Amino acid sequence: MTPRPTIIDCDPGTDDAIALWLALASPELDVQLVTAVGGNVGLAHTLPNAAAIVALAGKRIPVVAGADRPLLGRFIDAAHVHGDNGLGGLILPSGPPPQAGLASDAIRARLREAAPRSVTLIGLGPATNLGLVFATEPELADRVAEIVLMTGAVGEGNATPAAEFNAWNDPEALAIVLACGAPVALATLDVTNQALCTPDHIAQLRAAGGGATADAAARIWQAVKFSRRSGGLGHEQHDACAVAWAVAPHLFRHATVLAEVDCGPGIGRGRTAVDRWHRSGRGSPATLLETVDAAGFFALLIPRLAALP
Repeated sequence: MTPRPTIIDCDPGTDDAIALWLALASPELDVQLVTAVGGNVGLAHTLPNAAAIVALAGKRIPVVAGADRPLLGRFIDAAHVHGDNGLGGLILPSGPPPQAGLASDAIRARLREAAPRSVTLIGLGPATNLGLVFATEPELADRVAEIVLMTGAVGEGNATPAAEFNAWNDPEALAIVLACGAPVALATLDVTNQALCTPDHIAQLRAAGGGATADAAARIWQAVKFSRRSGGLGHEQHDACAVAWAVAPHLFRHATVLAEVDCGPGIGRGRTAVDRWHRSGRGSPATLLETVDAAGFFALLIPRLAALP
């Protein structure tokens, strides 16, 4: 197995931390760059969080700062979910200083050096950084094997009745990414809501042993409030589903759809419209993840978290 060159754009974020650790523990992926964007909390937190998450896993990977606000409109965080520092109040040891430069420049530089259709891009936050890449150098889509996004909702959103948080935060950037021409896979709320972390999973992670990373992951899981959407049974592992698709696609049932995002100013802003039957002739082709084998997902995730330092 040859690990795939991978770039991860994220906004850590409790679920981003779990997703990053899964990616860093996965031999299928060669994570070469991590970029941060304002999202779950502001960039002043997401950037050092990303550096700390990478360092705790014992990795030396460049971490670069990106956009601190969407392309249009004002920035709104989700600190009420992730805590003021984004990690549920958990304080990680500081990582190395971020690499100088801008995320979109760093991503473009990596893609320019890559072979055609070779790089996996995983987007775990608002799509601002990725949108800037393809808006300014669209020909780089040829270097991408797949863009995997945790974004959108076929049904009800979580930021508004219409929209999922990442899509709602910067729909213009998401529209650019969907239309860039590279293959896109969408891990929407409809599938990520199926990957529900329960007290049993927290107990399993603690029982699996491991080092400081597994302990931090268990503490994050313990700190996050169980969601109302789950009926108080647990909390959804949104971002880790996107990474799981990249490393274990057999866990998912999926469909090829047409997808577009509402960039209007009204109540539907950020809604992701998915056309499973290609009736509209609108939108861009995308792979929609529809179901996940939740037991298989946690059977993958927990041992890999426990294998990290």
